[in-house]
Order: sequence, then structure tokens, then C-alpha cells
Amino acid sequence: MPPQLVVGIGESVGKQRDHNEDTLFVLNATLAGTSEGIPFGIFLVADGMGGHQFGEVASGIAARTMAGYLVQKLYYPFFSPKPEPQAESFQEIMRNAVLEAQQAVIKQVPGGGTTLTAVFVLGEQATLAHVGDSRAYLIYPDGRMQAITRDHSLVKRLIELGQITEKEAYVHPQRNVLYRAVGQGEPFEPDVSTFPLPHPGYLMLCTDGLWGVLPELEIYRIINNAPNPSMACHELVEAANAAGGPDNISVILAYYPN
Repeated sequence: MPPQLVVGIGESVGKQRDHNEDTLFVLNATLAGTSEGIPFGIFLVADGMGGHQFGEVASGIAARTMAGYLVQKLYYPFFSPKPEPQAESFQEIMRNAVLEAQQAVIKQVPGGGTTLTAVFVLGEQATLAHVGDSRAYLIYPDGRMQAITRDHSLVKRLIELGQITEKEAYVHPQRNVLYRAVGQGEPFEPDVSTFPLPHPGYLMLCTDGLWGVLPELEIYRIINNAPNPSMACHELVEAANAAGGPDNISVILAYYPN
């Protein structure tokens, strides 16, 4: 006691890139007192698109814009002396935060693009906003890894149409082509959803430099055997680099104990 999220992060440029186009943001807090503690967290990953101008700048602007919006709308009101009821739902706030990031990237980095995957946690409830092919997973004690994001990629669409298999997607020449990304195209709409956190269990956010290199069984094995989320993230990054490190690697791992 009190209930709290235990968080680790890891990041690497990888073995085959000369600069980092990923951006991470983590805000983890707990409000505890005479009543039961309430975990609070904002977690975000953004992967600048290397095929577009200033991918690293786009990911940084998108991450800072969205994080700043969520801090203003969620963090400050929650921890103010006299919290007031929100006029907007958490889903509306998350959606509007992505739209703010979209406008910021279009204005400041014309031609730039980035993925953007963010989760807001309050207690045992999490709200997701997602664009692109970075991913969020729920990881359960029995070994299940449930992707709670859907890749906005050409190969994912081809899989859904039955034209290629999951195995073929990993080596497809257009596997990095996205049909939806922050800074790219209008009209624009993020995926937004709310779900319960596994308790105990993990929430993981990562870029394709991790999930596109390591199989889920290996990811789970590393997390399950690590003494804490920080070491798990370090070992995940090391394993992705050992497997060739073809892209930037970023991962956030939040553990919610029983």
C-alpha cells in the first residue's frame, strides 16, 4: 500500500541508424492519504517517420504538445486543492490532445510525420489514443500479451484482407508504410478506447524497433524474468540490438502490482 505503478523506460538508437527519431514521455504519480491511494500516469511514445522530412523533430513536437495538453487537462486539475468535475470525458481529452499534436506538426514541420501512442491511467482504468504503428500491450501473469492498438499500416491492411500472412508482413518491402500518421493528411481521426488494467499485470508501450524485431514470446520471457520494469526495459533494448537493431528502439513498461 498504497497502490502504485512501477515504471521503467528504455531507449536506443539501434545498430543501423545514425540518429534517434523516437520520443518518450512518462509522468507517474500517486495520490495517497486516509483513503485508498490512486495511481495516476501519462505514458507516450512517438516514432518519427524516417521517410519524411524531420521525423525526429515531428516526434518531439507531437510528444511535447500532447503531453503538455494532458498535463493541463488531467494532471493539474486532479492534484489541485479543489478538483472540479471535468466537462469533457477522458476519451474526449485524449482525442483532442492528439488533434492538437496534429496541428502542431503540420504548422511547425510541414512534410514531417510521426506515430503517436499514449495511455492515461487513473486507478485501474486506462484510456488510449493511438495513431500509426507504435503499439500498446496489456501483459497478463499467465503469459498473454494483448495488443490494444491496431497498426495503421499497409501490411496490416493486407493481413486483414487475407493477402499476406503475419510472417510475410515482417519481411514485406512496404512494412513501414503508414496510411495514418500525425502530421500526414486530413481528415484525421485517432483511435481512442478505454479498458481495465490487468491487476497484477503490465502495460507496455513500444515502437516497432522492439515489437518488429522480438517475438512476443521473447518479450514476455524477458519481462517475466526481470527483477523490475527498469531492468526489463534495459534487457528488451539489449535483445533488440542483439537481433540486429535495425531501427530506433523505445519501450515503456508499467507494472500494476496485486
